[in-house]
Amino acid sequence: MFGGVGLYAGSVFFAIVYRDIMYFKVDDNTRAAYLRAGMKPFKPPAQRPMTMQYYQVPANVLEDAEELTKWAERAIAVARRKPRARKTTKR
Repeated sequence: MFGGVGLYAGSVFFAIVYRDIMYFKVDDNTRAAYLRAGMKPFKPPAQRPMTMQYYQVPANVLEDAEELTKWAERAIAVARRKPRARKTTKR
């Protein structure tokens, strides 16, 4: 898909690991914490010049299992709230 690894909680896609950097799914309610920490959004390789709604997880969060769990739970909640694409049927 993008040369990285996707992480799931059940069927919910909530994180990306790309070039040894972890990114969590964000929305308007959670993005501010990442921005305050100076984190940047995930950007696919040059052939796909777009920004996705995943932000780099701060190093201090990665180093604290309890804090990492909290951030991951928020990312999972965001991914669960994301509306799923509707399947179209041919008539």
